[in-house]
Amino acid sequence: MLEIVANFQLNEPATAITPFGNGYINDTFKVTLQNQQEYILQRINYHIFTNVDMLQNNIHTVTSHIRKKLEEKKETDINRKVPTFLPTQDNKLYHFDGKNYWRISLFIPNSKSFEEVTPTLSYEAGKAFGEFQAMLSDLPEGALGETIPNFHNMEFRLQQFRDAVNANPVGRVEKVKDFIDEIEQRAKAMCIQEDLYREGKLKKRVNHCDTKVNNILFDEDGKVLCVIDLDTVMPGYVLSDIGDFIRTGANTGAEDDETLDNIGVNMEIFQAYTKGYMQTAGTFLTPLEIKLLPYGGRLLTYMQTVRFLTDYINGDTYYKIHHPEHNLQRTKAQFKLLQNLEARAKEMDEFMQQWL
Repeated sequence: MLEIVANFQLNEPATAITPFGNGYINDTFKVTLQNQQEYILQRINYHIFTNVDMLQNNIHTVTSHIRKKLEEKKETDINRKVPTFLPTQDNKLYHFDGKNYWRISLFIPNSKSFEEVTPTLSYEAGKAFGEFQAMLSDLPEGALGETIPNFHNMEFRLQQFRDAVNANPVGRVEKVKDFIDEIEQRAKAMCIQEDLYREGKLKKRVNHCDTKVNNILFDEDGKVLCVIDLDTVMPGYVLSDIGDFIRTGANTGAEDDETLDNIGVNMEIFQAYTKGYMQTAGTFLTPLEIKLLPYGGRLLTYMQTVRFLTDYINGDTYYKIHHPEHNLQRTKAQFKLLQNLEARAKEMDEFMQQWL
């Protein structure tokens, strides 16, 4: 590990490297130098992010663009307001040791993140992700690549689903026929964003694609410092970011809740996030995008239902499971949330009218 760290442009040798955080994708460590400066070292999961060049170029493009915007606004303490990555000794964006890919960033001191979702934190999260998108809204098209191709492409996810149903590799299709029918009944309506894009009515924008409260760092006073976890930042539709927050943050139950009666929509969370988001993102959104934002919650929930069911039909080859029926349980829970979101659709759509 010390040899790996020595490949980066650090001004002192490292004296300690310890595991840090609880991320699911990459392995993360805190590095302490001789002068007590601290950094974050990450081993990139190249099984998920197969194009590490694109990944690191995306992150460099995004952080450089935000840094420039902050400098133009005469912001102070910029190293705490945007993740700062160090180049290697040969000025590359990552180090490859022959087996693994590594990167190092500054540790942001006196910062904290939250796991719980409250209306107050949802409002702050909405503001933070909206400002993040607003600062990147003038990036030229083509500046970023798709780190996970077709990640939120509904047509692609439906094709994967239909391929699984047709193949029926482990003989589970008959057992889930009702869910298959429910998915197909909604399929056309859930491909609206791809249709609108082809018609030139919806454009691709820079999205974070993992809009959770714990992907925001706050300072000692509870004020937002910056958005972190930039691996999934890529081009897409704005419905993705607000949609995924509604799916995860406004759900009154768990993603795999066994008790379906626990699952509902916390309208206070939805309204708080939306108010924060519109306060900062309203500067660049079109009226059509604003109108469609609540639909984003239904779309991302439908998409996750499709993905869980696809994996169940395929024999649980993608998501980690804790018991044989786990993906089916997840499917049931996500579908129940989708039904609840559909029941609140009119109320959510009416809430957006204040910005139209």
